[in-house]
Amino acid sequence: QVQLVESGGGLVQAGDSLRLSCAASARTFFAYTVGWFRQAPGEEREIVAAINWTGTNTYYADSVKGRFTISRDNAKNTVYLQMNSLKPEDTAVYYCAAHPATALRRTTDYPYWGQGTQVTVSS
Repeated sequence: QVQLVESGGGLVQAGDSLRLSCAASARTFFAYTVGWFRQAPGEEREIVAAINWTGTNTYYADSVKGRFTISRDNAKNTVYLQMNSLKPEDTAVYYCAAHPATALRRTTDYPYWGQGTQVTVSS
């Protein structure tokens, strides 16, 4: 069982930056692929970025490519999402999720999810 806790969300203005953190409870977290997802009101949950267990392979949605960076510190059991040049359309609840697969997964079929953190970007 993996418990995930997100933090770092908030209310910012367009063009600002935020860094989200996803802290995990399991000592085996280093072996999990981790994804960041987001869900805006009335919209389906979508993947934002993902990182494999070694941190050597990453994926970004086209909408955030060049602005967001996913990284992980396995010694701290934490995955980060650095979000720069935020736009109002980035407003959503952001979730991290973990999957025991070693390869990247871009779908939502992750077995472990955090509770989410709200990100609101004003224009």
